[in-house]
Amino acid sequence: MSGTPGTPSTKALDTKAPEANPRRGFLSVAAAGLGGVFIAPGIQLMTVAHAATPTNALSAGANPQVRWGMLIDAGKCVEGCSDCVSACNTENGLNPTVSPTSAQWIRKIEIKQISTGRTASAPVMCQHCAEPPCVDVCPTGASFKRADGIVLVDRHSCIGCRYCMMACPYKARSFVHEELSEQVADVPRGKGCVESCTLCVHRLDQGDKTTACAQACSHGAILFGDLNDASSDIARKVREIQTTQLRADLKLDPGVRYHGL
Repeated sequence: MSGTPGTPSTKALDTKAPEANPRRGFLSVAAAGLGGVFIAPGIQLMTVAHAATPTNALSAGANPQVRWGMLIDAGKCVEGCSDCVSACNTENGLNPTVSPTSAQWIRKIEIKQISTGRTASAPVMCQHCAEPPCVDVCPTGASFKRADGIVLVDRHSCIGCRYCMMACPYKARSFVHEELSEQVADVPRGKGCVESCTLCVHRLDQGDKTTACAQACSHGAILFGDLNDASSDIARKVREIQTTQLRADLKLDPGVRYHGL
């Protein structure tokens, strides 16, 4: 892990020049190289993706002055502890025991440094990137980023194509294969949709200031807050200690930072 973070022309597919945004330029060139993917007569996948805009209720009220994020201290994260995973499952109505393919929004990973034998444990979830590749490849606009930095999926627009799952370098998204019952009222889900960590957006929109995983962590390994607020605990901590963004080489600028990896 790296440390401290006709057919339309290629130009028509992406309004930003490749030099200004290499990653998006690459996606556009790749699509053009494939000749486009037709999903209906006269309509191309990439054309629909760039035309789609998130105008649903999930974006309402998001404050553009805020960027929600997490700081995870691997030095405090205890190997074998799954409090954050259990809390996430309970909060969002996930049941990983239903089948081997059941959705999981947060998972614990164990890391070993080969040269020293040093081990570390840390939770991994959607990293809520400033430049999310899942949003770039979504053909319907179901994957989108709110003004406050939270990356979400609108289940009403999701067609289950799973392009976003392939684009995510963190393997953070799940596909709902089975029928769902006994759902949590604040977290509606649906068979045939892709989903992932929402940073407990339903809590935030109701005025809460933390996530279920951060609240449940008895070891103090997860700190949640506004990265843009210089006076917040998370912003102050990020200034004081060395932090890592997973796959910082990809220039996605994740909102989840790690310490001690």
